[in-house]
Amino acid sequence: QVQLAESGGGLVQPGGSLRLSCAASGFTLNYYSIGWFRQVPGKEREGVSCIRPSDNTTYYADSVKGRFTLSRDNAKNMVYLQMNSLKPEDTAVYYCAANPVAIECYVSEYDSWGQGTQVTVSS
Repeated sequence: QVQLAESGGGLVQPGGSLRLSCAASGFTLNYYSIGWFRQVPGKEREGVSCIRPSDNTTYYADSVKGRFTLSRDNAKNMVYLQMNSLKPEDTAVYYCAANPVAIECYVSEYDSWGQGTQVTVSS
């Protein structure tokens, strides 16, 4: 059974950094596409960054390019999202997701989700 658990969210000032963690269990991490998504109330969930195992291609949304970095530790079954230079518009609930065959960083391509962790960027 695929399980994902996010942690590391919190309140941070603009320009600050956070590292989100996603603990994965029930599957072999390096065989799955993994994504970080975020959602604010009243808006659709959007893809932030995704990696697929077939070619290790990592996607970043334009809004986070150069600021966020997705990484994973297959030995520990952990996925991370390092977020730097945070902006108020990064405020959202962040979700980790997994799927063995996802190609694009679309919500519709992922079927296993964590419970989410709140990130608030505010002074």
